[in-house]
Amino acid sequence: MAGIKALVGLSFSGAIGLTFLLLGCALETYGVYWPMFVLIFYVLSPIPTFISRRLSDDSESSNACRELAYFLTTGIVVSSFGLPIVLARTNTIKWGACGLVMTGNAVIFLTILGFFIVFGGGDDWSWEQW
Repeated sequence: MAGIKALVGLSFSGAIGLTFLLLGCALETYGVYWPMFVLIFYVLSPIPTFISRRLSDDSESSNACRELAYFLTTGIVVSSFGLPIVLARTNTIKWGACGLVMTGNAVIFLTILGFFIVFGGGDDWSWEQW
């Protein structure tokens, strides 16, 4: 039952993060949908970790595959925070929209981290079982 509660909490926080992203795009004051490109980063960010956990044999020690996955994931996350800043600096979007998108980024990436913490243990509620 604890796994179901965690899943509901993670989906609620994911919905809050997407709400911030959509508010940054759809409010009448902002009205530009360029920040929606951060959705690509949301999809790409867990992929290196999924691959490295599948390929690595041990979960205790560090290896080159896992370190490369952390590096790639960090690059993807930093890029998702950098895109709204670049768009705001070039006056493509307004700074308020940039703030809402970056708040949504923080919530979504904390949700993805929570998913790996809750369901990454290799027990009955592991994401590997799905």
